[in-house]
Amino acid sequence: MKLGNRWLALAISLFSFAAFSLASAQTPPAHKPRPRRSSSTLEGQWSGSLQAGEAMLHLVLHVTKAEDGSLKATIDSLDQGVYGIEVTSFAQKSAILRFSVASVSASYEGKLAADQRSIDGDWMQGSVSLPLIFHRQSPGAGAKKPSDAVASAEGVWQGALEGNGMRMRLQLHVSHDYRKQLVAALDSPDMGVSGLPAVKVSQNDASFHFEIPVVRGVYDGTLNTAKTAINGSWTQNGGEQKLNFQRSDKLLELIRPQNPLKPYPYKEEEITFANATAKISLAGTLTLPPGQGPFPAAILLAGSGPNDRDESLAGHRPFLVLADHLTRKGIAVLRFDKRGIGKSTGDYANATMEDFAADAEAALAYLKTRKELDAKKIGLIGHSEGGMIAPLIAAHSGDVAWIVLLAGPGLTGEETLLLQSELILKAADVNDGQIAVAREFNKQAYALVRQEKDSAALQVKLNDLVHSSAMSASLPPEALESQVHLMATPWFRFFLDYDPRPALQKTMCPVLALNGEKDLQVSPKENLAKIQKALQDGGNKDFQTVELPGLNHLLQHAPAGLPNEYGEILETMAPDALNAISDWVLRHTTA
Repeated sequence: MKLGNRWLALAISLFSFAAFSLASAQTPPAHKPRPRRSSSTLEGQWSGSLQAGEAMLHLVLHVTKAEDGSLKATIDSLDQGVYGIEVTSFAQKSAILRFSVASVSASYEGKLAADQRSIDGDWMQGSVSLPLIFHRQSPGAGAKKPSDAVASAEGVWQGALEGNGMRMRLQLHVSHDYRKQLVAALDSPDMGVSGLPAVKVSQNDASFHFEIPVVRGVYDGTLNTAKTAINGSWTQNGGEQKLNFQRSDKLLELIRPQNPLKPYPYKEEEITFANATAKISLAGTLTLPPGQGPFPAAILLAGSGPNDRDESLAGHRPFLVLADHLTRKGIAVLRFDKRGIGKSTGDYANATMEDFAADAEAALAYLKTRKELDAKKIGLIGHSEGGMIAPLIAAHSGDVAWIVLLAGPGLTGEETLLLQSELILKAADVNDGQIAVAREFNKQAYALVRQEKDSAALQVKLNDLVHSSAMSASLPPEALESQVHLMATPWFRFFLDYDPRPALQKTMCPVLALNGEKDLQVSPKENLAKIQKALQDGGNKDFQTVELPGLNHLLQHAPAGLPNEYGEILETMAPDALNAISDWVLRHTTA
C-alpha cells in the first residue's frame, strides 16, 4: 500500500541538493502550517480568495518570525496545488502590510483591521490589480464538534490506510472559514507531513467529501448517526482503499510489532563511558545474555543524523530490535547515544565522522573492561554511515574481532549522494530531464562546499545559487534552510570527499556486508561491488557480501524502497536480515 509518489514530493525537494542523510533518512520537513500565535501579531495563518477572471484561487498566507525578529512568509495556492511559495519581501508599518512574490512578479498591499482579524488590500500582478482580503484562520478544532460549528463533520478525526504490511496514520482537521464554508487539512504523522490543505470540502446530510490536490486524492465518506465516525474510501492514482475516521484528538497507536516487551529474558544495564580525549561522557544501554559468560559482544554504530541509542527514525527503533534479537541469541550488545544527543554530552553540531569513530573506539575500550565479555570477540555493527565508521576503526585497531556493514557505502560521499538522489527521483517518476538538472545543481553546490571554507559565507553562496537557479520555487523555505545549513557543517565537508575504500583495504578481520535489494540510498549493486573489490585488493581472506531480496535501506520489506515508505511499514527490520546477522556473528565467535 502506498499513497503515491506525490507524497514524496512533500518530503523531499524535487531537486534536493543534499539528498538524504545516509542512515537517519531525515527528510527535509514538508510544508507545515505555522504555529498559531496571539492575535496581537501578524504571525499565523491567513486565508483569502482571489477572483481572477472566472477562476477563484484560494490562497493561504503563512507568517512567521525569523531568528532576528523580522517577519517572513510563504503562500499556498490550494487550487493550483502549489505550496510554500516564497514571499521575497515582507514588511509591516503600523497597520499597513506590504509583501512581494518575485517568482510570479506579484505584490500585495493591505491594511490590518483594528481587531487584527483581517487584512483588506490589493494583489498586483503585471498591470492587473485585484482586491484580496485575508482573514486570520481560527485555531484548529478540538476533538469534539466545536460549539460554533456550521457542520457536524467539524473537529479532529483519526484514521489509517492499511494493507500489505503497511499502515499510514492520518489526522484530519475540519473547520470553517469566515464565510462559513468548510475547510480541512490532513496530516500524515508517520511521514512527517502536516497541514496538507484540502479543497472542495463539503457535507450534505451524512455525506462528507474532500480532495487533497497535491496528492490527487479524493475522499468520500458517511457520518454515523452519533457523528463520532466517518466510514468511507480514499481514491488515488486509480486505486481505492477503505478509510474510516474516528472523532478524536489523540493519534492512533503506533504499531511496531517487533519492539520487545519487558520483562526481557536478559539483563539490561544503563551505562556511561568516557571519551577522555574529547572530554565527553557517552551514555548507552548494555544488554547481557543470561549466564556468566564471557560473551561475544557487538557495538552498534548508527548512521548519519542526530541518532539516539535506538537509532530512532520514522517511528521505528531499529537498534532496539537488533539488540534484542542478538542478545536473545547469546551476544551482548552496546548501543549508545551520539555525542550531544540524549544523555550523552559533547558537541554534535561540529562533529565529523572521525569524531564519531573516536567515540566508538571509546565504547570498544569500555567493553574490554567488562569481565562478562570476551575481549577477543568484540565486533562492530554499523548501519549506513556507521558502516563507513566500522572499517575506519578496524583498519588500525587489532581489538576489533569482526565487523558487519548494514547498507554501508563503498563509494565516496559525493558519489553516494549523487546516486542516491538520482535513484530516489527516478523511483518517484521524475523525468530524466529534471533528474539531469538536479544532478548538475548538486554538483555545483558540492563544488561551492569545497571552495568556500567559511561556513557563513558558504551559506550565503548556497542561498544565492538556489535563488539564481529558481530552486527556491521548488523547495519549501524550511527545507531550504535545513539543507543549506547541513552543507555548511563540518560533518558534510568531511563526508563529501571521504572514500571508504582505503580503510576497507586495510581491514583484515572478518567482514559481513549486507544491503537490501531495494535500497535507494545506498544502492547494493554499486556499493557491494566496491566493498568486495576493496577487501579483495587488501587481501582479506574472510568476508561475505549479500544482497537481501526485497529490502530497503532500513532492511525492511518494502514496496519500492522510497524513504517516504519507512514510517508506513509495520516491520522494523526483516527477520531474514536479523537472522543473517546473528548467524554470521555466531559462526565467527563460537570457539
